[in-house]
Amino acid sequence: MAVLHWTQPLHFPPSFTSPPPLFFSSSISSRTVHCKSTKDNHDNTALVWFMHDLRIDDHPALITASSYRSIVPLYIFDRRIISRFSDETLEIALLALTDLRKDLKNHGSNLMIKFGDAEEIIPELVTKVNAVDIFVEEEVEYNLRNMVRFVEQSLSSMSQERPPRIVLWRTPFFDIKSLKELPASYVDFEKLKLSPTSPLECPVLPFCDLDLDWGNVPTVGDLKRYMRENIWKLNQDWTSIKAISAESVLRRDRLGRVNMQNRMAEILEESNLVEDNDQLNLVNKPTQTKKRENSVFVSRTGNVVGGGTSVVLNALAGYLRYLEGTSKDEWREVHEKLRNAESRTGASFRVLFGSALFLGIISRRRVYYEAIKYEKERDAGFLSPFGYSAETVAAAADTVSSMEWYWIMALKSQIYNEGLYPVRIWRWNGYVVQYTVVGREGPAVLLVHGFGAFLEHFRDNIKSIADAGNRVWAITLLGFGKSEKPNIVYTELIWAQLLRDFVVEVVGEPVHLVGNSIGAYFAAIVAGLWPALVKSVVLMNTAGSIVPNYSSVPLAEERQTSGVSWLGSRVLSFYLKLSVGSIVKNCYPSNKDRADDWLINEMLRASNDPGVLVVLESIFKFNLSIPLNYLLEPFEGKVLIIQGMKDPLSKSSFILSMFKRHCSGIETKELDAGHCPHDERPEEVNSFICEWVQTFERNLQQC
Repeated sequence: MAVLHWTQPLHFPPSFTSPPPLFFSSSISSRTVHCKSTKDNHDNTALVWFMHDLRIDDHPALITASSYRSIVPLYIFDRRIISRFSDETLEIALLALTDLRKDLKNHGSNLMIKFGDAEEIIPELVTKVNAVDIFVEEEVEYNLRNMVRFVEQSLSSMSQERPPRIVLWRTPFFDIKSLKELPASYVDFEKLKLSPTSPLECPVLPFCDLDLDWGNVPTVGDLKRYMRENIWKLNQDWTSIKAISAESVLRRDRLGRVNMQNRMAEILEESNLVEDNDQLNLVNKPTQTKKRENSVFVSRTGNVVGGGTSVVLNALAGYLRYLEGTSKDEWREVHEKLRNAESRTGASFRVLFGSALFLGIISRRRVYYEAIKYEKERDAGFLSPFGYSAETVAAAADTVSSMEWYWIMALKSQIYNEGLYPVRIWRWNGYVVQYTVVGREGPAVLLVHGFGAFLEHFRDNIKSIADAGNRVWAITLLGFGKSEKPNIVYTELIWAQLLRDFVVEVVGEPVHLVGNSIGAYFAAIVAGLWPALVKSVVLMNTAGSIVPNYSSVPLAEERQTSGVSWLGSRVLSFYLKLSVGSIVKNCYPSNKDRADDWLINEMLRASNDPGVLVVLESIFKFNLSIPLNYLLEPFEGKVLIIQGMKDPLSKSSFILSMFKRHCSGIETKELDAGHCPHDERPEEVNSFICEWVQTFERNLQQC
């Protein structure tokens, strides 16, 4: 296998440094402190609240908490946490919890299992065991950070002389002295030449000698029943939409177009029947029986690595040693799954180990440490400056290094509000995605940017549209801006499914979907394939085409990386970095001042992020063959086309004429602008959108 890097090479010194015992943050409140290991703690009790850190290996909180008189490790099945998990992730989490409890017992402790709301359970338990500190890993997701705030508010209202403290901790990949001073550019970050820190071993832990009910690890069936009782859960038909892939809808339509709502109802019914059968199979089946002897693929689908930390470490060892022969059955199975998951060079690592990393069964720096240790074993203790000697080492090391970069940037955005709008973090399939929301009431409006842009491209639209009585969401799509750029095969359907899930999980109600350029095409796909999620569609200089008299909708073939796309992305990256200023200004023919230094510099910053070359490869594989008139057909009277008539990338007059001839009931607006009319002429576009939404909502109320 040739030595290739799927991301820009991440160069680190070969030595590891000792990490500080505990990284902490006071980002929740001033009462969130760094609890040092002192003599005072020998008389105190601490809670260690597990969320996405289901391990004892490389767990800084357990190191510090081991100095207390007693500790109570705790996992809460809070609906706000587990509702985000797929069935497969639930299975893997339960197996990890079973192994975590076993590991904690082997180190002198135990694991308490609770069901309910964290802000109710933790204060009650704190009172019972007289705990003074609650250790919890610092999260970047908006909803999870909010949950920690709710817990802290509950603790602060307790009638105690000194309310218990929340202690936020991190597993520091690098010994970063000042997060605030960390550069936003990956190029500048590399210049710091920070050494990775070493993972930590778990010490013997003090046992809580109180008489407590430690609870039992549930089965998947138990959790299914628990979730069905969830008062927060959205309508079943609404959430089931996420189970309907774009391919399944398009495949159904190849057999002949049927009524949109009937089509959705049929697919939902099939999806629910499958789910019901799955539940019957799982209800009384203990989690432990999911394990197959010697296999590290423990879920029913058997496609991802799961179990406890020791199982995952064994799988990692097998993955890294792909080039070596082995007699171990479980390693041979890893090698087989690796080949099946290698949709592009290095992609198999995140596919196989993504769930384990997401749940914290293994830490990112443990993966990096094991990869570098193996690399040194292969090269007599040395690391070559020219790259890794095995693709699997490169895949593992580069993946976790890239994940760490985006996690650091996400954390910084949550602690220090330095952007134009307050940024929130949402995880989609484990990936970090940025978004913002402005406005407290009114119809929901979702803004979707074009290729190479980000949510701040709507810098002068978000607040104005919100001020008109709307709640406005803007998202930075996966692969762009400061959202993560993972090593996956990007397609228009992948991005559309991300938007679908964002509407379901984050917005929680049908939206007026507004898109620019390729983002408008993604919006049209969402509207056409999952119409229950969309009230109306606003397309601004959209990509895609009108196909008169189309007879069927083509299904895209599975896309793989080719030599042409690999080379093309690198040539394109070099060209864009040299010419991005002139390219952007060319898209603003009537108001070039709007293509300012801030916009250009932010695009340049993002162009140096790890993984950007993978995103650029998608340009050479885009399939825009789903006709816009097919996608918009169910939305007669619900489509607004805003067209910059001086767009250098398209023939605006021809496009508008095709829309008018082949799409019934659309409304069009022409502007003296280029490819990005919302940013070149924000006042006019804001007026169009606000008037459109207001009129639509008024007509809706009259129906």
